[in-house]
Amino acid sequence: MLAVAARRLGSAVPVLLIVSLITFAMMHMIPGDPSTVIGGLSATPAQLAQIRADLGLDEPVLVQLFKWYGGLLHGDLGRSLLMGRDVVAVTLERLPVTVALSLYALVLTLVLGLVFGIVAALRQNSWIDQAAMMLAMLGISLPNFFLGLLGILIFAVHLGWLPTGGYIAFTDDPVGWLRTSTMPAVSLALLQVGLLARITRSTMLEVLRQDYIRTARAKGLPWRLVVIKHALTNALIPITTVVGIIVSLLVSGSVVTETLFSLPGMGQLLTQAVLNRDYPMVQGGLLLTTALLVLINIGVDMCYAVLDPRVRYER
Repeated sequence: MLAVAARRLGSAVPVLLIVSLITFAMMHMIPGDPSTVIGGLSATPAQLAQIRADLGLDEPVLVQLFKWYGGLLHGDLGRSLLMGRDVVAVTLERLPVTVALSLYALVLTLVLGLVFGIVAALRQNSWIDQAAMMLAMLGISLPNFFLGLLGILIFAVHLGWLPTGGYIAFTDDPVGWLRTSTMPAVSLALLQVGLLARITRSTMLEVLRQDYIRTARAKGLPWRLVVIKHALTNALIPITTVVGIIVSLLVSGSVVTETLFSLPGMGQLLTQAVLNRDYPMVQGGLLLTTALLVLINIGVDMCYAVLDPRVRYER
């Protein structure tokens, strides 16, 4: 298992390098100049030129790229052009907010998506099935920013139950964390709940038609035991694949959600960095975020061998 994980990590290195190269190229193709943001509207051409020289932006693009890769080999992702701080330090400050929000949304997705999907499969073609799939389709159809705005309008403006934005860390106040994280997590999770519910329903229906399920019923096993031990266990393989995709979607979807609810996470940080042409912050932040997603995908691969002993990886 460790050898497989090490091999997966080794194959992830080219992916990270390609992502960093694409990010570097795209940032330098965006119109605008960080020196104008730092110097302001009143800066003279001489002052702007001095700022560019101090930041190393007057050097050829290939030279800047090689310097950045050179720092990357030593674990140095550079310094933010606007904040003047180390990119890794800033990212590690903001990353817990995004991770906490994504985990909260993932828990909601797993609970609601699996329950809706299993119940719909067990009550196929009933009103429960139709209602669950209608809610799932509604969740898939509505974008998370619309759900977020709707939640703010109902639960914050009209009812006053939850704040419109802001963030309180769980370690500072667990209740305050729930109040500030619930609406963002729900708006982020509803889209994925619909996806997981539909996949769970179709997978469970396929498994419930198998011969070994009928054999288990013929032996007199309780229906609840058949569903949980036999049907759900065998349906978890494709569901696990979808959950890995969902986790990636939750992390990427946090960009809009964090901006909408003013959460100090990676999504808001990268949005501000792109708008201000903060090249090192965008490059380093996306590289670390991509590394996190790669680790998640490797974890999903490792789960296959745990969930299904028949799965064997090439040694």
